[in-house]
Amino acid sequence: MASKSRKGSQNSKAKADKSDPKAQAKTDTERLPFEPQQHRKKVAKKSASAPAVKETDTTAKQTVQPTRTSAAKGETIPEVVSRRMARRMGVFCGIPTAMGMLTFVISYLIVSHEWLKLPNIAVVLVSMGWFGLGVLGLSYGVLSASWDENRVGTRLGWGEFTTNFGRLRESWQAAKQKS
Repeated sequence: MASKSRKGSQNSKAKADKSDPKAQAKTDTERLPFEPQQHRKKVAKKSASAPAVKETDTTAKQTVQPTRTSAAKGETIPEVVSRRMARRMGVFCGIPTAMGMLTFVISYLIVSHEWLKLPNIAVVLVSMGWFGLGVLGLSYGVLSASWDENRVGTRLGWGEFTTNFGRLRESWQAAKQKS
C-alpha cells in the first residue's frame, strides 16, 4: 500500500490583539530582548478517532524539517542574564540550605556533649525554616537579577525584584483575562 501524503498543510500565525490597551502601551523599550512579541494561540489537538497510517515503504518516508524554535527567534534568555540568575540563586538558596544542614551538625554536637537538652522538634523546625528560606531564595534569585543584559543591578536586587515581580504579575493577569 502506498503511503498517503498530506496536501495543503495549514500554517496560521497568531495575530496580536490590537484592541488591548495594555499591549499598545508597552513600547519596544519596555520589552525585554527575550520577551515574545506576540502570544501564540492554542492549537486544537488532533482527535483520537483518526487512524494512524503506518508507512511500510522506506523510500516513501519523508524527512522531518525542524521547526523554528524560540531560540531561533531570539526569545531565549541571554547568556549574561542566565549566569546572573544562576549566581544569585546559588547565593540566596545556597546559604540558607547550608545553614539547614549545619543545624543538624550543631544540634548533634550540643546534644552529644550534653551542653543543652534540645527537643527533637526544635531541631526539625529550625532546619525546616532554613530549608524553606532556601526554596524562597530560588525564586528571589531569579526575580532579583536584572533581566536587562546591559545593567548589572544592585547587590541585594530589591529594585529589580519589584520590577520583575510586577512584570510577572502583569503576565499572570493577561493570561487570566485570555482564559
